[in-house]
Amino acid sequence: MSFEIGQILVATVAAANLFAMTPARAADATPNSKAVRNVVLVHGAFADGSGWRGVYEELKHRGFRVTIVQNPLTSLEDDVAATKRALDRQNGPTILVGHSWGGTVITEAGVDAKVAGLVYVSALSPDAGETTAQQYAGFAPASQFVIDTTDDGFGFVSLEKFKAGFAHDLNDSDAAFLRDAQVPINMSAFGVKLKNAAWRSKPSWAVIATEDKAFDQKMLIHMAERIGAQITKVSASHALFMSQHKAVADVIEKAAKTLSK
Repeated sequence: MSFEIGQILVATVAAANLFAMTPARAADATPNSKAVRNVVLVHGAFADGSGWRGVYEELKHRGFRVTIVQNPLTSLEDDVAATKRALDRQNGPTILVGHSWGGTVITEAGVDAKVAGLVYVSALSPDAGETTAQQYAGFAPASQFVIDTTDDGFGFVSLEKFKAGFAHDLNDSDAAFLRDAQVPINMSAFGVKLKNAAWRSKPSWAVIATEDKAFDQKMLIHMAERIGAQITKVSASHALFMSQHKAVADVIEKAAKTLSK
Protein backbone atom coordinates (compact mmCIF):
# COMPACT_ATOMS: atom_id res chain seq x y z
CA MET A 1 0.00 0.00 0.00
CA SER A 2 1.22 3.53 -0.76
CA PHE A 3 0.66 6.53 1.48
CA GLU A 4 1.99 10.05 1.79
CA ILE A 5 4.39 10.26 4.71
CA GLY A 6 2.13 12.80 6.40
CA GLN A 7 -0.85 10.42 6.32
CA ILE A 8 1.11 7.67 8.02
CA LEU A 9 2.73 9.83 10.66
CA VAL A 10 -0.21 12.05 11.52
CA ALA A 11 -2.12 8.89 12.38
CA THR A 12 0.60 8.12 14.88
CA VAL A 13 0.34 11.62 16.26
CA ALA A 14 -3.35 11.14 16.97
CA ALA A 15 -2.59 8.06 19.03
CA ALA A 16 0.32 9.55 20.98
CA ASN A 17 0.02 10.88 24.53
CA LEU A 18 2.32 13.71 25.52
CA PHE A 19 4.58 13.11 28.51
CA ALA A 20 6.23 15.85 30.56
CA MET A 21 9.32 17.22 28.88
CA THR A 22 12.58 15.85 30.27
CA PRO A 23 15.53 18.10 29.40
CA ALA A 24 18.89 16.48 28.85
CA ARG A 25 21.00 16.52 31.99
CA ALA A 26 23.46 19.38 32.24
CA ALA A 27 26.00 16.93 33.67
CA ASP A 28 26.15 15.23 30.27
CA ALA A 29 27.52 18.32 28.55
CA THR A 30 31.07 18.14 27.20
CA PRO A 31 33.50 20.91 28.21
CA ASN A 32 35.08 22.48 25.14
CA SER A 33 38.61 22.42 26.51
CA LYS A 34 40.34 21.29 23.33
CA ALA A 35 39.90 21.20 19.57
CA VAL A 36 36.97 19.23 18.24
CA ARG A 37 38.30 17.01 15.45
CA ASN A 38 35.96 14.00 15.64
CA VAL A 39 32.78 13.73 13.56
CA VAL A 40 30.16 10.97 13.69
CA LEU A 41 27.69 10.86 10.76
CA VAL A 42 24.25 9.28 11.22
CA HIS A 43 22.12 8.50 8.16
CA GLY A 44 18.36 8.67 7.99
CA ALA A 45 15.57 6.33 6.96
CA PHE A 46 15.56 4.60 3.56
CA ALA A 47 19.34 5.04 3.22
CA ASP A 48 22.61 3.75 4.63
CA GLY A 49 25.93 5.27 5.57
CA SER A 50 27.42 5.09 2.07
CA GLY A 51 25.56 8.26 1.09
CA TRP A 52 27.90 10.21 3.37
CA ARG A 53 30.93 9.42 1.14
CA GLY A 54 31.28 12.95 -0.21
CA VAL A 55 30.96 14.56 3.23
CA TYR A 56 33.40 11.97 4.62
CA GLU A 57 36.04 12.74 2.01
CA GLU A 58 35.66 16.51 2.44
CA LEU A 59 36.09 16.24 6.20
CA LYS A 60 38.99 13.81 6.01
CA HIS A 61 40.75 16.21 3.62
CA ARG A 62 40.27 18.95 6.22
CA GLY A 63 41.87 16.85 8.93
CA PHE A 64 38.87 15.45 10.77
CA ARG A 65 38.53 11.92 12.15
CA VAL A 66 35.22 10.68 10.71
CA THR A 67 33.06 7.70 11.69
CA ILE A 68 29.91 6.67 9.82
CA VAL A 69 27.12 4.88 11.68
CA GLN A 70 25.16 2.10 9.98
CA ASN A 71 21.70 2.31 11.53
CA PRO A 72 19.70 -0.94 11.42
CA LEU A 73 16.48 1.14 11.21
CA THR A 74 14.66 -1.55 13.19
CA SER A 75 13.80 0.72 16.12
CA LEU A 76 14.81 4.02 17.69
CA GLU A 77 16.49 2.07 20.50
CA ASP A 78 18.56 0.03 18.03
CA ASP A 79 19.65 3.10 16.07
CA VAL A 80 20.61 4.96 19.23
CA ALA A 81 22.61 1.93 20.37
CA ALA A 82 24.47 1.83 17.04
CA THR A 83 25.28 5.53 17.37
CA LYS A 84 26.47 5.15 20.94
CA ARG A 85 28.80 2.34 19.89
CA ALA A 86 30.36 4.76 17.41
CA LEU A 87 30.62 7.47 20.06
CA ASP A 88 32.34 5.06 22.44
CA ARG A 89 35.17 4.75 19.89
CA GLN A 90 35.88 8.47 19.75
CA ASN A 91 39.02 9.81 21.41
CA GLY A 92 37.67 13.20 22.42
CA PRO A 93 34.95 15.82 21.83
CA THR A 94 32.78 14.96 18.85
CA ILE A 95 30.36 16.64 16.44
CA LEU A 96 27.31 14.40 16.01
CA VAL A 97 25.57 14.84 12.63
CA GLY A 98 22.18 13.45 11.59
CA HIS A 99 20.21 13.50 8.35
CA SER A 100 16.40 13.29 8.36
CA TRP A 101 15.42 10.44 10.77
CA GLY A 102 19.05 10.57 11.90
CA GLY A 103 18.12 13.87 13.57
CA THR A 104 15.83 12.00 15.93
CA VAL A 105 18.64 9.54 16.63
CA ILE A 106 21.23 12.21 17.45
CA THR A 107 18.70 14.07 19.60
CA GLU A 108 18.42 10.98 21.82
CA ALA A 109 22.03 9.78 21.59
CA GLY A 110 23.59 13.24 21.76
CA VAL A 111 23.42 13.49 25.54
CA ASP A 112 26.54 11.31 25.51
CA ALA A 113 29.38 13.11 27.31
CA LYS A 114 31.63 13.02 24.23
CA VAL A 115 29.18 15.02 22.10
CA ALA A 116 30.19 18.68 21.93
CA GLY A 117 27.62 19.80 19.36
CA LEU A 118 24.91 18.66 16.97
CA VAL A 119 24.42 19.26 13.25
CA TYR A 120 20.96 18.60 11.78
CA VAL A 121 20.97 18.03 8.00
CA SER A 122 17.35 18.52 6.86
CA ALA A 123 16.65 16.58 10.00
CA LEU A 124 14.00 15.94 12.62
CA SER A 125 14.51 17.22 16.17
CA PRO A 126 11.80 16.12 18.63
CA ASP A 127 11.84 17.18 22.26
CA ALA A 128 11.98 14.78 25.19
CA GLY A 129 8.54 13.24 25.62
CA GLU A 130 7.64 13.79 21.97
CA THR A 131 7.50 11.34 19.08
CA THR A 132 9.00 11.89 15.65
CA ALA A 133 5.53 11.66 14.14
CA GLN A 134 4.31 14.62 16.15
CA GLN A 135 6.73 16.91 14.31
CA TYR A 136 4.59 16.64 11.17
CA ALA A 137 1.35 17.83 12.79
CA GLY A 138 0.04 21.10 11.39
CA PHE A 139 2.32 21.17 8.34
CA ALA A 140 1.57 20.51 4.68
CA PRO A 141 1.92 16.87 3.57
CA ALA A 142 4.88 15.92 1.41
CA SER A 143 2.88 14.81 -1.61
CA GLN A 144 5.90 13.72 -3.68
CA PHE A 145 7.47 11.72 -0.84
CA VAL A 146 5.45 8.52 -0.96
CA ILE A 147 6.01 5.53 1.33
CA ASP A 148 5.21 1.92 0.43
CA THR A 149 4.61 -0.15 3.56
CA THR A 150 5.11 -3.89 3.91
CA ASP A 151 2.89 -6.35 5.73
CA ASP A 152 5.36 -6.48 8.62
CA GLY A 153 5.33 -2.71 9.13
CA PHE A 154 8.47 -1.54 7.31
CA GLY A 155 8.52 1.31 4.83
CA PHE A 156 10.33 2.06 1.56
CA VAL A 157 10.17 5.21 -0.55
CA SER A 158 8.08 4.46 -3.65
CA LEU A 159 10.30 3.26 -6.49
CA GLU A 160 8.31 5.27 -9.03
CA LYS A 161 8.53 8.53 -7.06
CA PHE A 162 11.93 8.08 -5.45
CA LYS A 163 13.90 10.56 -7.55
CA ALA A 164 11.19 13.23 -7.47
CA GLY A 165 10.62 12.89 -3.74
CA PHE A 166 14.09 12.11 -2.42
CA ALA A 167 16.85 13.00 -4.86
CA HIS A 168 15.74 15.14 -7.80
CA ASP A 169 19.08 16.97 -7.97
CA LEU A 170 21.16 13.79 -8.37
CA ASN A 171 21.91 12.36 -11.79
CA ASP A 172 19.79 9.40 -12.89
CA SER A 173 22.51 6.86 -12.10
CA ASP A 174 23.14 8.06 -8.54
CA ALA A 175 19.43 8.43 -7.82
CA ALA A 176 18.75 4.91 -9.11
CA PHE A 177 21.53 3.45 -6.95
CA LEU A 178 20.21 5.24 -3.87
CA ARG A 179 16.68 4.03 -4.71
CA ASP A 180 17.71 0.41 -5.19
CA ALA A 181 19.99 0.35 -2.14
CA GLN A 182 17.22 1.50 0.20
CA VAL A 183 17.15 0.25 3.79
CA PRO A 184 13.54 0.04 5.01
CA ILE A 185 12.62 1.52 8.38
CA ASN A 186 10.29 0.03 10.95
CA MET A 187 7.48 2.59 10.76
CA SER A 188 6.61 2.08 14.43
CA ALA A 189 9.86 3.92 15.28
CA PHE A 190 8.14 7.21 14.39
CA GLY A 191 5.71 6.69 17.27
CA VAL A 192 8.34 6.23 20.02
CA LYS A 193 8.71 9.02 22.58
CA LEU A 194 12.19 10.34 23.18
CA LYS A 195 13.67 10.20 26.66
CA ASN A 196 16.23 12.94 26.05
CA ALA A 197 16.68 16.01 23.87
CA ALA A 198 20.39 16.70 23.48
CA TRP A 199 19.75 20.06 21.83
CA ARG A 200 18.56 21.39 25.19
CA SER A 201 22.10 21.25 26.55
CA LYS A 202 24.30 21.10 23.43
CA PRO A 203 24.75 23.82 20.75
CA SER A 204 23.26 22.96 17.38
CA TRP A 205 23.48 23.85 13.70
CA ALA A 206 20.96 23.11 10.95
CA VAL A 207 21.49 22.70 7.21
CA ILE A 208 18.17 23.03 5.41
CA ALA A 209 17.60 21.96 1.81
CA THR A 210 15.31 24.55 0.24
CA GLU A 211 14.01 22.08 -2.38
CA ASP A 212 13.42 19.24 0.09
CA LYS A 213 10.29 17.29 -0.92
CA ALA A 214 10.28 15.06 2.17
CA PHE A 215 9.29 17.91 4.49
CA ASP A 216 7.26 21.09 4.37
CA GLN A 217 9.82 23.94 4.37
CA LYS A 218 7.91 25.60 7.20
CA MET A 219 8.35 22.43 9.23
CA LEU A 220 12.13 22.40 8.72
CA ILE A 221 12.44 26.06 9.70
CA HIS A 222 10.14 25.59 12.71
CA MET A 223 12.17 22.68 14.03
CA ALA A 224 15.51 24.44 13.55
CA GLU A 225 14.32 27.65 15.17
CA ARG A 226 12.75 25.81 18.09
CA ILE A 227 16.05 24.20 19.03
CA GLY A 228 17.97 27.44 18.59
CA ALA A 229 20.12 26.10 15.78
CA GLN A 230 22.35 28.27 13.61
CA ILE A 231 20.65 27.84 10.22
CA THR A 232 22.27 27.49 6.80
CA LYS A 233 20.04 27.10 3.74
CA VAL A 234 21.24 25.35 0.58
CA SER A 235 19.50 24.78 -2.74
CA ALA A 236 19.14 20.99 -2.73
CA SER A 237 16.86 17.98 -2.50
CA HIS A 238 16.39 15.73 0.53
CA ALA A 239 19.60 14.02 -0.63
CA LEU A 240 21.67 17.14 0.14
CA PHE A 241 24.18 14.96 2.00
CA MET A 242 25.19 13.80 -1.49
CA SER A 243 24.34 16.69 -3.83
CA GLN A 244 25.68 19.42 -1.51
CA HIS A 245 28.30 17.48 0.42
CA LYS A 246 30.76 20.40 0.43
CA ALA A 247 28.18 22.79 1.89
CA VAL A 248 27.30 20.22 4.57
CA ALA A 249 30.99 19.73 5.37
CA ASP A 250 31.41 23.51 5.59
CA VAL A 251 28.76 23.73 8.33
CA ILE A 252 30.29 20.82 10.25
CA GLU A 253 33.70 22.50 10.09
CA LYS A 254 32.19 25.80 11.22
CA ALA A 255 30.60 24.03 14.19
CA ALA A 256 33.91 22.39 15.10
CA LYS A 257 35.79 25.71 14.94
CA THR A 258 33.16 27.42 17.09
CA LEU A 259 33.27 24.67 19.69
CA SER A 260 37.07 24.64 19.72
CA LYS A 261 37.36 28.26 20.85
